[in-house]
Amino acid sequence: MKVMFIGPSFLDGLTNGKIYECLGVEFGNLRIIDDSNEDYLYSPTEPGPLDGSHLKGKWKIIEDDENGTLKKVIP
Repeated sequence: MKVMFIGPSFLDGLTNGKIYECLGVEFGNLRIIDDSNEDYLYSPTEPGPLDGSHLKGKWKIIEDDENGTLKKVIP
């Protein structure tokens, strides 16, 4: 599964306009391999740094799985 981040870029996190691999959905959040090359959980509705230092962004679905997993959690 693949998603594009749309929003303010932040260091070692997410970059505006970049496409990311989504490994799955856990506890209602997306497990994303981010710019640190590690996988972390991000909100499906307001992705951004947990410390609140940046404005939040949103996801655009690029490639979903056959079950429509991303469509179920990303508005």
